[in-house]
Amino acid sequence: MRDFNLFTTAKYAIFALSLMIIASITTAHAGSTQIAEPKHSVKEITTFAKQVEKYAAKQGARAFIIARMGRPKKDLPKGISFTHTAIAVYSDIQLGNGKTARGYAIHNLYQNEGQLDTSSLVIDYPTDFFWGAEELKAGIIIPSQELQHRLIEAITSGTHRTVHNSNYSVIANPFNSQFQNCTEHTLDVINASIYQTTNIKRLKRNAKSYFQPQRVQTSRFKLMLGSAFMDDVTTKDHDGKVYTTTFTTIAKYLKKNQLMQSSVVFNQQGNAIKLI
Repeated sequence: MRDFNLFTTAKYAIFALSLMIIASITTAHAGSTQIAEPKHSVKEITTFAKQVEKYAAKQGARAFIIARMGRPKKDLPKGISFTHTAIAVYSDIQLGNGKTARGYAIHNLYQNEGQLDTSSLVIDYPTDFFWGAEELKAGIIIPSQELQHRLIEAITSGTHRTVHNSNYSVIANPFNSQFQNCTEHTLDVINASIYQTTNIKRLKRNAKSYFQPQRVQTSRFKLMLGSAFMDDVTTKDHDGKVYTTTFTTIAKYLKKNQLMQSSVVFNQQGNAIKLI
């Protein structure tokens, strides 16, 4: 009986450790689902969303890269500040009363509910975007005027749908097309706009030549264990060290190539703090 108790205790200890490891892995891009419980009052969320819109409009942004924080900052791996990234485009928006207004429509890649290893492209709006945010803080990258124009063309022409890969992984490798997450999809749309092509092989080849991804700072064992338990975690598309796309690495990429006007972290107090 004593041996059985020792075995049972060890088994549950390993299981508990496994859950902790998995949690540490999935927080890297957790928050890429459309449906989430609000962590702030409706008034706070709508007010903040309107602040973000006003800030972007004041900067003359017709299209910009937007990000949110879907997990507590303390849970995010080193080098990762945001958990969900998308493209916002100034558009005609159909209101509930049938009227049309101008505002920012946000073009997202979201994980599918109930099937987290797949994704769909969904349009929502700033209040929806920040609805489940852990902290009312936004990442905002305003591209150059030329790149903004090309991003709008990409959305209008359906290029963002052409480069969408519905096979989802939270730690997708940006240098191949086996899997994709929301931030890699954003990068793919950006590169499709820059190079004026939807040829995936060319896009991945150019990314490997010019884009510097973020190293995922966790052990190979943890990643393999996460792969065994979570549908949306896999290392199949990686060879050796694990790298992925982040909001900050996109900002650095655009800045290095003189394709960015500014990048900031915009907080609930209305302050825009320089990102890089």
